[in-house]
Amino acid sequence: MSVEGRILVVDDHVDMGLMLREPLTDAGYAVDLATGGEEAIQMARARAYDAVLCDLRMEGVDGLDVLEAVRALDADIPVLMMTAFGGVESAVEAMKRGAYHYFTKPFRLDEVLLFLERALKERRLQVENRALRRAAAERSGLGALVGRSAAMRNLYALIDRVAYAQAAVLLRGPSGTGKELVARALHFQGPRASGPFVAVNCTALPHDLLESELFGHLKGAFTGATHARRGLFVEADGGTLFLDEIGDMPLELQARLLRVLEDGEVRAVGADGSRTVDVRIIAATHQDLDARVREGRFRADLFYRLNVVSLLLPPLSERREDIPLLVEHFTARARARNPRSRMQSLSPEAVAALATLPWPGNVRELENLIERLAVMVASEVVSLEDLRPHLPPEAPEVQPLVMAQHALWPLRRLEAEYIAWMVTRCGGNKTRAAEVLGIDVSTIHRRERERG
Repeated sequence: MSVEGRILVVDDHVDMGLMLREPLTDAGYAVDLATGGEEAIQMARARAYDAVLCDLRMEGVDGLDVLEAVRALDADIPVLMMTAFGGVESAVEAMKRGAYHYFTKPFRLDEVLLFLERALKERRLQVENRALRRAAAERSGLGALVGRSAAMRNLYALIDRVAYAQAAVLLRGPSGTGKELVARALHFQGPRASGPFVAVNCTALPHDLLESELFGHLKGAFTGATHARRGLFVEADGGTLFLDEIGDMPLELQARLLRVLEDGEVRAVGADGSRTVDVRIIAATHQDLDARVREGRFRADLFYRLNVVSLLLPPLSERREDIPLLVEHFTARARARNPRSRMQSLSPEAVAALATLPWPGNVRELENLIERLAVMVASEVVSLEDLRPHLPPEAPEVQPLVMAQHALWPLRRLEAEYIAWMVTRCGGNKTRAAEVLGIDVSTIHRRERERG
């Protein structure tokens, strides 16, 4: 079955165009006819086509001109050329310029249909692959990071600046702040985006298995090595290797890692020779590496090698104004993972309460809470009362904003009351309340004067 699409047929011999239109239409295509190159170019500018079937030799504007103009509008559009036997040399030139195929007149209609179908299928695959790559980049690049706070805007700017560098990057910050998301953003925003991104948590495996995981091993290199393994450095060749929680790596492995970083060569366990690899290293830790170096628990030379560029990820408590955005983002994700969930959103009071909590687990803790609400809460809109049972025991008591139900308040007074409530929720800390509200602290002082 032919792939449906809109086809532009170009030939200054009207009979040829009419002869092609009938079988193409019968095959399910919508067909437009142009009787010359100039008309074809105007039609291509006015309407999008899925493919062009064009005569090579025409008076005035010829097929090569049409090919160049059409591909300038859409570089992926397949252009199939038609030529008499004597024009084969020109047809080959058209292929060099990007034509998909050429037919020598007289040609068989079934051949035209076959190559047209192939061309349209390839075009559709190109479009789908491009969309998938774009979606993957959005999920893995800056689009995966959520927040508009000053701290996050500064982080975005640093990622843009660092992504195209080849230097090692050390990501610092508390657990749960999204260090792997930043590592992926650095990879997918940079020149290695088409290469592999490989991640390993240095605390997830015993050190003897971690060595084999990183550097690979030969079959029989140790007990249990029933088959050879390439290792993550080789798997990441041409791309990025993300070493999470590097601060917990054993000292003996740190020495091996340093040699790989210095020489660009990796030797599998049990191997006699080394293999050259081209890998960018991004490391991450929640540990104070400076202190671990002083204590002799982390090699100073490896620290200097990794710490060429250092990015500090802010804890959630320092970017509370991003919490409403994060709640919306995680709610959408939780609903997608739990299609039977009734939860649609959180009430403004519930979101405001979340913005005042300490969040020791940072963004990961907030995401887990929203996931729990999606599973456990039966309401479409999660209220403050729905929220309370799911907060950690150490969380401060959250109180609702109480308004005079019998009074009709002007919006300015309602705003002033809400600001006052938020200051109370923040324990009287006006600077913190201003951060949560996303306003300047001077606005709080001004509203307090207005309230008297």
